[in-house]
Amino acid sequence: MASIGTILDLESNQIRKDHPKFRCGDTVRVHYRVVEGDKTRIQVFQGIVIKRHRAGARSTFTVRKLSFGTGVERIFPLHSPRIEKIERASQGVVRRSRLFYLRSRTGKAARVRDVKDR
Repeated sequence: MASIGTILDLESNQIRKDHPKFRCGDTVRVHYRVVEGDKTRIQVFQGIVIKRHRAGARSTFTVRKLSFGTGVERIFPLHSPRIEKIERASQGVVRRSRLFYLRSRTGKAARVRDVKDR
């Protein structure tokens, strides 16, 4: 059985440090590399971060957006090589770490206050 120290050493090689700092409530633009057959393209997914799962190299974040009136959520591995880049479009002001209450809200009720609106 491998010791904990060696697992952490292996994971530390996989961690990317080129992402900007972002929190729950922030609106982010994720540039994700999609492979279709033998071609690759960059797909941009923009939405509000509703959840962060912090687990070293296995960290993930969930982004939610409304697409034609339907809520779409996508979970991204934070340190994935398929993520081209992450841009923080705006910084939200929230008082909790999980924003699952946004799932039941639509329209103006689903808005998150922005730092500029303070």
